[in-house]
Amino acid sequence: MKSSVLKTASLGMQHVLAMYAGAVIIPLIVGGAMGLTGEQLTYLVSIDIFMCGVATFLQVWKGRFIGIGLPVVLGCTFTAVGPMIAIGGAHGLQAIYGATLAAGVFVLLISSFFSRLVRFFPPVVTGSVVTIIGLTLIPVAMNNMAGGQGSPDFGSSSNIILAFTTLLIIIALFRFFTGFIRSVAVLIGLLAGTVIAIFMGKVDFSPVVDASLFHMVKPFYFGLPTFEWTSIITMILVAVVSLVESTGVYFAVSDICDEKVEEKDLAKGYRAEGMAYALGAIFNSFPYTAFSQNVGLMQLSGVKSKVVIYYTAGFLAILGLLPKIGAFTTIIPASVLGGAMVAMFGMVVAQGMKMLSRADMSSQENLLIIACSVGMGLGVTVVPDLFAGMPESLQILTSNGIVAGSFTAIILNILFNEIGSKNKKVVTLAESKVS
Repeated sequence: MKSSVLKTASLGMQHVLAMYAGAVIIPLIVGGAMGLTGEQLTYLVSIDIFMCGVATFLQVWKGRFIGIGLPVVLGCTFTAVGPMIAIGGAHGLQAIYGATLAAGVFVLLISSFFSRLVRFFPPVVTGSVVTIIGLTLIPVAMNNMAGGQGSPDFGSSSNIILAFTTLLIIIALFRFFTGFIRSVAVLIGLLAGTVIAIFMGKVDFSPVVDASLFHMVKPFYFGLPTFEWTSIITMILVAVVSLVESTGVYFAVSDICDEKVEEKDLAKGYRAEGMAYALGAIFNSFPYTAFSQNVGLMQLSGVKSKVVIYYTAGFLAILGLLPKIGAFTTIIPASVLGGAMVAMFGMVVAQGMKMLSRADMSSQENLLIIACSVGMGLGVTVVPDLFAGMPESLQILTSNGIVAGSFTAIILNILFNEIGSKNKKVVTLAESKVS
C-alpha cells in the first residue's frame, strides 16, 4: 500500500516539476514589471503556485456544474502577460485583478454557449491546434537548453552537455526499463541532471535560504480590485483566446485517455477555468489555462490516471503555503529543464499529428487548413514582431503563435468545411452518380 502511494506521489511530483518553471515565470515577469518589493514578489509567486493547485483540482474533479473530469493541469496563461503589464502600467495592479475577476464571471456566463461551438473543432482543427502548441513550445525548450534567454553563459558547452545528458538519461530509461521506472523517467532525468549540475557548480541554493518557511493566503493582498472598461474588455479577449487553447488540450487529453468529450463536459471545463479566474483575482493571482507540457508528459509516461493529477494539485497547494520547500523546485538549472522539455514538447507535436491522422487527408481543403494554420503559428513564434505595427487591441490575437495559428485553423475550417457544406455534399453526390 505504502509503495503504491509513493509511486503515485512520485508521478504527481513529476507533473509539478514539468510545469513549475512555466508557472512561476509569469508572476516573476509581471511582478518585476510592476516594481514589487522582494516580500511582495515572494507572496505573488507562492500564491500563484497555491492557486495552480486549486485550479487544477477544480478541473480534474468532475462535479455537477464544474470540472471536465480529465487529468488536466492548470497554470497561468502566457497570453495574459503582455495585457496584464499594459493594464498594470496604465491603471495599477488592482485594475489587473478587477479585469481578471470580470473575465472570470464572463467565462462562467458564456460557458454553455461556447461549448456548443464544438462542431467547429473537428480533427483537422484540434489536431492543427495541438501540433501548433507543441511546435511553438520547442523554441522555449531550445532556449532553456542553452541556459535560458538572457543568461550570461547562454549557449555554453556546459549548458549544452547538461541538457543533452538529461535528455539521454530520459531516453535511456525509456529504452532499458519498463513499468514504474519508465513512467517517472522525466522526474529521474530532472533529478539526475540537477545532481550533475551541483557538481558543475551550476546550482544556486540562495532562493531556498532566502524563502520563508510558511505563509498564509490573504484575499485582496494588494488591495481591492478596480474596474476599467478597456482593461476588462482586453482581459475578456484574453479569456476567450485561452478557452480556444484549452479546448485543444481537452481534446488531446481525451484522445490520450480514450474518453469522449461531449458538449456538457466542455461547458463544465470552461466553468472551472472561469472559477479559477475569479478565485485568482480574489487571492491576487492570475488567469489560468490548461498546460500543454503536462499533456506531453502524460503521453511520454503512459500514465493517464486522475489520481496522479490530484496528487499534483495537492503538492502545488502545499508548495504555495511553504515557500522554502517550493523554492527547491526553482533551483533546477534551465538547461536541465530544457533537456526534458525537448522530449515533452515533442510528444505534444506527436499527439497533434496523431489527431490529424483522423482528418480526411485526401481533402485539399484540409491540407490547406493545416498548412496555413501551422505555418502561421510557427511563423509568428519565430518572428514575434511581425504584427508590431497593428493596434495593441489586435496584438493579443497576433503576437502569440498558438493564438494566431489556432484562429487561422478555426476560420479556414469554417470557410472550407462549414460555409456551403450542403452544396459540397450535393456536388459530391452528383459526381458519384455520374461515375
